[in-house]
Formats: sequence, C-alpha cells, structure tokens
Amino acid sequence: MQPLVFLRPGDDGTIKRVSGADDVRRFLAGLGFVEATNVRVVSRFNGNMIVNVRDSRVAINKDMARHIMV
Repeated sequence: MQPLVFLRPGDDGTIKRVSGADDVRRFLAGLGFVEATNVRVVSRFNGNMIVNVRDSRVAINKDMARHIMV
C-alpha cells in the first residue's frame, strides 16, 4: 500500500484507505475517492495530479493525493 502521489501517469490502483481529518475525507469522498474504487493517473505536473475516478477526471494537489492509499 502506498500513497496515490507515488503513482505515475498510466498507472492504475485500487483505493485501500483514505486518511486525514473528517473534513478531508468527506471532501475526497465527494470527489469519488472511496475505498475499493479504481483510479488511474492521467497526468502529473509539479506534484499535482489529474486522475480518472468513477468515469470522471479529477484534479487534486499532492497534499490531497497523500491521503489516498492505493
């Protein structure tokens, strides 16, 4: 298990856990980042990421990506 931030463009993963404060977890869940969901990294730039999650493309910063374990 590793943070989403370590995946490279084109890599896939399944979300195992979402950590952080309640508001952070609620925010990420609202974007579709919940356990047992598949994600794919589309691109990275300056640590920020664009990922496919639940048939949507979502941009998150590296701080948020560190809370998502795959």
